[in-house]
Amino acid sequence: MSGERILVVDDDAAIRETFERNLTRWGYAVTVASSAEEALSRLKLFAPALIITDIRMSGMNGLELLRITRERAPDVDVIVITAFEDMATAIAAMRAGAFEYLVKPLDLDEIELTIQRCLRQRSLRDRVKQSAHDAGEPYALQRLIGRDPLMIDLYKTIGTVCQSRAPVLIRGETGTGKEVIARAIHFNSDAAEEPFVAVNCTALPDALLESELFGHVRGAFTGAVGDRKGRFALAGRGTILLDEIGDTAPGFQAKLLRVLQEREYQPVGADRVERTEARVIAATHRDLERLVRDGRFREDLYFRLRVVEIQVPPLRERRGDIPLLAQHLLDRAATTLHRPRVTLSSDAMAALSAHDWAGNVRELDNAITRSVALARGRVIERADLALVPRDDAPTLGDDPTVPTDDSLAAAEYAHVQRILRKAGGNKRQAARMLRISRARLDRLIEKHHPVDHGHAP
Repeated sequence: MSGERILVVDDDAAIRETFERNLTRWGYAVTVASSAEEALSRLKLFAPALIITDIRMSGMNGLELLRITRERAPDVDVIVITAFEDMATAIAAMRAGAFEYLVKPLDLDEIELTIQRCLRQRSLRDRVKQSAHDAGEPYALQRLIGRDPLMIDLYKTIGTVCQSRAPVLIRGETGTGKEVIARAIHFNSDAAEEPFVAVNCTALPDALLESELFGHVRGAFTGAVGDRKGRFALAGRGTILLDEIGDTAPGFQAKLLRVLQEREYQPVGADRVERTEARVIAATHRDLERLVRDGRFREDLYFRLRVVEIQVPPLRERRGDIPLLAQHLLDRAATTLHRPRVTLSSDAMAALSAHDWAGNVRELDNAITRSVALARGRVIERADLALVPRDDAPTLGDDPTVPTDDSLAAAEYAHVQRILRKAGGNKRQAARMLRISRARLDRLIEKHHPVDHGHAP
């Protein structure tokens, strides 16, 4: 990533000089600013890939600089640094779209690694977009649009996972874009030139799924008039996506386990064994743990598939990304439908942001496309969207202990709960992820949810 432009903002001259000296030594093009105002004046002219900014400065602070940068130059990543470690500032920085939050005194090795991660992710985003375009996937971009911390974590995971050949289990609700995530992993791996083969396991009867994946020989069953290669053979050294893996039958699960364990399979009706080098990515919206407990999904296959697990967030958990997604979908729908460009009124955008989106990005896509197709003018109003509220959709109001306003307390509560979910309820792991002590995490939970006296590990 040498040669990338980095803008350093700090009102301490010694810190600016230290950053400038070391970043230059690492091969980056660097410019410095002593205030947020000066940084904004240089933003367009210098066009940095990354801004590193202190938070507490005279005049405009670093969080304000972060928010304005997100508005004016959304492709520019921002790393914030501060001498004051506190949960409120960390939450505010990550909610505003910071890539990372670092606490002084800073370690040079940590700074260098953080910058490298940030620029790798930036490169990944660019490559994902190009890959989606090259692969002829006009719907791929909107599923990877977002600056919410949940999406930032997702980008980081993709960047790490694509460097290996380990099996991946992608989990998420219907419509969240699980196949797009699988394509992003494939097209950014060293097997990007190899085939990407997607199979919807629910689209085929159990009797045909095995033949579809492993192939068959002539006479194997009625209608098998010749030998046929299966999807594993077609994938070669590429990637095979097994979508809705949770709905497969036990007999097929046993054969898939052999593929993962031995890297071999047997075409239907054949007496020979075939080898495969394809990477397996599985996806599901089902609760696999419950299926395992109920005896409907093999536990050994479950562990083989989830070597790496990716959770795709539902749209309702990253509502701040809805305006970005809506604008992209508006432009795409107008182009696809050969309609004039339209905009959303403020009321319409507010309605989109408040909607439950049980169908996630897919439902948003349908709503936007329908409104563009039926638009009578250049502005889409709230009534034009025809959104139907769902009584069973989860909302913050379902839990009376959750703050529902826009206060810092609500943001703090939401952030802690998100990390706890990500850690699977393990408080020790959640405390490490939050960079606080276990005792402090317990105090935060007690502060927001005093009725919760569970004994999670």
